[in-house]
Amino acid sequence: MLEHGGNLRAAQARYGGTDWIDLSTGINPHGYRAPAPSAEAWHRLPEPDQDLVRAACDYYGAPQLLPVAGTQAAIQALPRLRAELAGPARVTVAAPSYAEHAHHWGRHGHALREVAYDALDDAVAASDVLVVVNPNNPTGATVAPERLLDWAALLAARGGWLVVDEAFGDTAPRRSVAGHVGQPGLIVLRSVGKFFGLAGLRLGFVGAQEPLLAALDDLLGPWAVSGPAQEIAIAALRDRGWQQATQARLARDGARMRALLADHGIDARGTPLFHWWAAPRADDFHQHMARHAIWVRLFPDAARGIRVGLPGSESAWLRIEQALREWNDI
Repeated sequence: MLEHGGNLRAAQARYGGTDWIDLSTGINPHGYRAPAPSAEAWHRLPEPDQDLVRAACDYYGAPQLLPVAGTQAAIQALPRLRAELAGPARVTVAAPSYAEHAHHWGRHGHALREVAYDALDDAVAASDVLVVVNPNNPTGATVAPERLLDWAALLAARGGWLVVDEAFGDTAPRRSVAGHVGQPGLIVLRSVGKFFGLAGLRLGFVGAQEPLLAALDDLLGPWAVSGPAQEIAIAALRDRGWQQATQARLARDGARMRALLADHGIDARGTPLFHWWAAPRADDFHQHMARHAIWVRLFPDAARGIRVGLPGSESAWLRIEQALREWNDI
């Protein structure tokens, strides 16, 4: 199993202490206040709720969506589905990016390669499947929607797929291509976990043409999304007031984090929810912050960098500032 952010118990076991600030995930620390699910949600088998699909299509601006148990479920299933439908494929995954994509495409007989974002144009012609995380996790790199749609058309012309992971796309809605999932060959993944701060729901959505969604639904099997998750998500997806206030708060806090890092000599980029920078002394920085009970995400391999999310309190902001000040003094 690959290593991910959010493994705070491992940090506590290694470094000790209980009063930790977890910046490792990029999840909104001020998440949606989930309403209590109805008794029916607990007692009935969770049949698909069309109210959830309608609320999601309205929020994401998509013509059709399939609810899944987090985008991770789709990331694991799509390589298998492609192999069943069309056999082994030439798969290009933009890199560096969320490691689960390459991990699972490499497990089903596909010919996998990872290509830097600035070389993706040249990779399209030699690919049957192209996977792009937009905005990228961890670097925050983005690809213009027009460019993505051009790639999708080129791939679809020969039966290919463009998979666009928009798990962090809520804070950049104009970059989304979810509204175009009626187009052949385009598959879009959306997550309720990041912007809404509801990672524990394990709920996401896949947008694509109806036949592909039906095949994916069949592969994933019945009752994929729990009843409580469906009810909570309907409330969150419909709450326009909360969404607008959260966009403003995240924009403000994201700018504050970027300025804080810049004040301490760190040139970071990313999204309002997280910031990333290449760090030659990434391991040392990671350990320094951990000794201050601040858990950041270390990328030790090709990305070779640090990613930080947002804290959830003013006292946490002050602790981060103090740790950064001490890092500069080393």
